[in-house]
Amino acid sequence: MSSGVAVNDKCLETFQELKLRKKYTYIMYKLSDDNTEIVIDKTAESASYDDLLNEVPENEPRYIVFDFEFEKSGEGMRNKIVFINWTPDSARIKSKMLYASSKDAIRRSLVGIAVEAQATDMAEIAYESILEKVDRK
Repeated sequence: MSSGVAVNDKCLETFQELKLRKKYTYIMYKLSDDNTEIVIDKTAESASYDDLLNEVPENEPRYIVFDFEFEKSGEGMRNKIVFINWTPDSARIKSKMLYASSKDAIRRSLVGIAVEAQATDMAEIAYESILEKVDRK
């Protein structure tokens, strides 16, 4: 099911800057106020995972791309680009449905995602939870 929501061109340009030039640590996307397109909510050029978690809205869905750096035992530091579909249980039902039906539009546009996570509460996007997912890949 598709919502017909478009992805703003700036979303893809900014993702390329994160992926290829390492300009950003994370990009947070949201639906525009009129729910017609996915736009950039926030970016950070140099942020820790904790910094990202402090920016995640408690009651509103978001799509998040994070350049996740972690240490793989015996192999040193690694980076994987993680896509997080943040849909908190406390969000309005209409909002949750619109984000769910629009996810494929942005997800298909972002080529190079290594790991995808669905989260409905903060425990599901805790560092350890995401680390477990990237370490498996």
